[in-house]
Amino acid sequence: MPAANAAKWPKVLPPLTPEQKQRSDAFMKLWHEVLPQRYGLVERFNHRFPVRHSPAGFTTTLEIGAGLGEHLQYEKLTPTQEQNYYANEFRENMAAEIRRRHPRVQTVIGDCQQRLDFTDGFFDRVIAVHVLEHLPNLPATIREAHRLLNPARGRFLVVIPTEGSPAYSLARRISAQRVWNRQFGGGYEEFYRREHINLPAEILAELAPWFTIEARSFFPLRVPWVFCNLCIGLSLVPRPQPLSA
Repeated sequence: MPAANAAKWPKVLPPLTPEQKQRSDAFMKLWHEVLPQRYGLVERFNHRFPVRHSPAGFTTTLEIGAGLGEHLQYEKLTPTQEQNYYANEFRENMAAEIRRRHPRVQTVIGDCQQRLDFTDGFFDRVIAVHVLEHLPNLPATIREAHRLLNPARGRFLVVIPTEGSPAYSLARRISAQRVWNRQFGGGYEEFYRREHINLPAEILAELAPWFTIEARSFFPLRVPWVFCNLCIGLSLVPRPQPLSA
């Protein structure tokens, strides 16, 4: 099985005090509330890309790192599709909000870096909107997505930031960092140094043994360059057999 750069994973994050964890959870929920209100253009790209590239006639969906359920506002689901939509979230305070906003979908608390309690090939879609850049054990999540997707029609629908690019660094300073500073009076580094820990090249390298790229899109410019864009959307097809390292 693929084991490229195995010694690098999982990445080790600096520990959090209880107070830091409380701030981190509070800010993550706050940011998910602020983002659609103030930065609608980015949010529309983030959530419309998976919708546009969903397989025809899909029934089952797993959304990992579902936040507050923002993506569901962009879906037009039949009752069957809604009943078979599983929103996975790690933070209990955010999962509670998904249940409140979207009581007809299935909310699943758990770590997407661990094996989830579904049979092989159960899902037609796995959606990850701004999730893969956060994961210390990214390869484990990619392997699990591959296991869970239907090998014939499944699609892994991913949006990632262009972390490390000049455009993204500037955008972060004038958006998320300002929100943090207003809320907590500074010290944004305690949050950020634990968050966007995986760069686009790393994510693409880990995806390659398990998936092929069916479609991709860059935002806000459509040119395929990382330095001048903020986000990349990827529609990925599971390989019948993963490539060896």
